[in-house]
Amino acid sequence: MSSYIFITIFTSLIIKTRSSDQNYTLCAPQSCGNLSSISYPFWIPSKQPSYCGHPSFNISCKNNTTPILRVSDNDYVITHVDYLNHTFHLVNAVVYNDSVTCPTPSNNLTLEHTPISFTTNSADFYLFYNCSNLPTTYYVYYPISCKAGVDNKNATYKSFGDFHFEDLIEQNYSLGLCESMVAVPVDLDMDVDSGVHGYGASSYWKMNYRQILSQGFTLNWTLNDCSVCKTSGGRCGLIDDKSVCFCKENTHPKTCHDGPMDSGLQESRPKESSSIMSNKSTISLVAGILGFVLLSSTVCLFLYRCHQKKNSSANLLTLNKSYSRSSAASSLHILNGSTVFGVHVFNYRELEEATEYFNPLKELGEGGFGTVYYGKLRDGREVAIKRLYENNSKRAEQFLNEVEILANLRHKNLVNLFGCTSRQSRELLLVYEYVPNGTVADHLHGKQSVKGLLSWERRLSIATETASALVYLHDSDIVHRDVKTQNVLLDGNFSVKVADFGLSRLFPLDVTHVSTAPQGTPGYVDPEYHQCYQLTEKSDVYSFGVMLAELISSLPAVDITRRRNEINLSNMAVAKIQNSLHEFVDPSLGFQSDSRAKRDITAVAELAFQCLQSTKEMRPSMNKVLKTLLNIQSQKESELDRAEVVDIPDDDVIMLKGDMSPISPPREDSLVMRYKVNASV
Repeated sequence: MSSYIFITIFTSLIIKTRSSDQNYTLCAPQSCGNLSSISYPFWIPSKQPSYCGHPSFNISCKNNTTPILRVSDNDYVITHVDYLNHTFHLVNAVVYNDSVTCPTPSNNLTLEHTPISFTTNSADFYLFYNCSNLPTTYYVYYPISCKAGVDNKNATYKSFGDFHFEDLIEQNYSLGLCESMVAVPVDLDMDVDSGVHGYGASSYWKMNYRQILSQGFTLNWTLNDCSVCKTSGGRCGLIDDKSVCFCKENTHPKTCHDGPMDSGLQESRPKESSSIMSNKSTISLVAGILGFVLLSSTVCLFLYRCHQKKNSSANLLTLNKSYSRSSAASSLHILNGSTVFGVHVFNYRELEEATEYFNPLKELGEGGFGTVYYGKLRDGREVAIKRLYENNSKRAEQFLNEVEILANLRHKNLVNLFGCTSRQSRELLLVYEYVPNGTVADHLHGKQSVKGLLSWERRLSIATETASALVYLHDSDIVHRDVKTQNVLLDGNFSVKVADFGLSRLFPLDVTHVSTAPQGTPGYVDPEYHQCYQLTEKSDVYSFGVMLAELISSLPAVDITRRRNEINLSNMAVAKIQNSLHEFVDPSLGFQSDSRAKRDITAVAELAFQCLQSTKEMRPSMNKVLKTLLNIQSQKESELDRAEVVDIPDDDVIMLKGDMSPISPPREDSLVMRYKVNASV
């Protein structure tokens, strides 16, 4: 019985060895018309077996002259393939049919659940078919001669094409006047000045409808890179949904140079000539003599492939999941087509329409990771849409990080996440509730700053609500890591919405810190985090201290026009709060004229001073910060009996050092006294 099993396995190995050359030969690059060197992921069923390519890239070679790829129930002609950049250019096949006077794509192109995505240099060209009336006041559209006939003026039915769907809606053009509408992607000439709403479509003004469709569009594929296999002399293929490398002598997981080479067989072979090595009967004979060694190698091969398959599955998404407590569950969410971490997945085109194709006039702001646009969804909701700059693994990590964190948070002072696009979308987009009143930075020292608009009462309320949101995050084991006035939004009532969680970190349970490379915004980064690479909740406390300093002074966190030791507001605040607070406070807050405002500002300045200590142990927790702010808010109108920070004129500066006593001795628990005691320890 054991002999029979051995013979069966041995025979299958011989067949595999003899067929390896056939796999390599059958998957040789093919040509179809002007498209040459067609190879993985593309394949031609009439010329190659299915394992030579991916099912989504099945090319039919029509009349042996035209390479046709069927995508989303439409036929497209492949005009160019760039294997290095993983892109290919398509033109709708109806354009190539000269007998059709009106080439009409039958349906919208959708790429859901495929390894294909749109590139960024295309826009949708909308086709409206068989309309009872054409737009009357609209300045640019493309008449189409379909059922209407050549003379559109005398036709009963009319069709037209247009790049600017949203303008039609604004002009109350009823889509019910048309039988159907199809959106066709068209590559834009990025070298042409964006003359039409910034879309880069001005180069099409002088083209007719057929010429526009003839421009085609570019897609890219997101499959595993085949270049390593090709460089090693192999040809890529797909077996059991797993990428393989067909080589002249065998099939390998990745390249022709790594395992599973039949190492025992290779080392025991005599040095034969290349002609003998290529003779299949000789290979079979040598394999028969060394069958035992070959069988042992096969067992190793089987175990190795199992290991490789496991690793390959884990690397389908090249994202660093260290921030997640459940990376396996995260991967399942990522691959889900309708939700990501339970958050709604939007169609990319719906968000394009919502932002008028990311019209620059709709920009709300710009940050280190992307641009935020105002948009209006089809259901009427006003939204803010964050468009990440790049769709790479690092941006995808921040994208998924923000989705995962916000999906599980509910607090009145945290921005609400409505949804996002899928990981396979043309671009990574996040959809938030729209907060209409700008950021705290805008009102303090930006484009919306108006003297007197942010009263001290409003500033104190902003500080308290922001602290409340941060306490909630810390209680949820989350460090925001990018607390700054640009990330604190204000609604119409000046209530706070903390935003931008791209850098936030989920803390593992029962740890005091995590080690990570410093990230954040200059002027707000905790100096100890920057030096020691240890992120803690106290890192947020330091950043919040900078924000308190901004609320008190109305100055930006960083200003290179200030004196060198005051470029960073944190340094300036620590120095001024100790010696000359009156010089630091925004004059419009009534520090000199309103006793209650002076008392409250002094208390908040003391709190800011504590938060800005360079050593994290010296800083209070966010919980204590919130309690202090709530206590300041709740104090009554009557003056409290408390010492004030002494202001000393510049001409008579007295340093509070050594044996010299201050003019008005501070109480034991005052900020200045605590600073002196701690500094002397």
